[in-house]
Amino acid sequence: MSESLSCFRCGTSLDHLSLPLSRRDECPKCSIHLYVCMMCQFFDAQVPKQCREDDAEEVFEKEKANFCEWFKPSAKAFDPVRGQEAADAESRLATLFSDEPESKSAAEDPLKDAEDLFKS
Repeated sequence: MSESLSCFRCGTSLDHLSLPLSRRDECPKCSIHLYVCMMCQFFDAQVPKQCREDDAEEVFEKEKANFCEWFKPSAKAFDPVRGQEAADAESRLATLFSDEPESKSAAEDPLKDAEDLFKS
């Protein structure tokens, strides 16, 4: 393979891994499994079953490790736009579920207003 492999999710170089990839190989940065449809040369979101290999069995979870015999890792699997969208979504979730409010004044005002209702 002339091009170096990168993780399909985060883009981290996978040059330290030996080929062929094992079903248990994971990205050293994001710990996602790498023997997955989205890392394969045959993966294509625009075709039926999202796979260009007609003889391959259908895999429903494209980001989960599988046993496909047709798997060939693709050096072009990383999509920076998709990676940025995932990072943005994780950031929004972290903000949503964090213990600290975004701004103290915004978080304290509703509580203060509610408490003021019950004061004589």
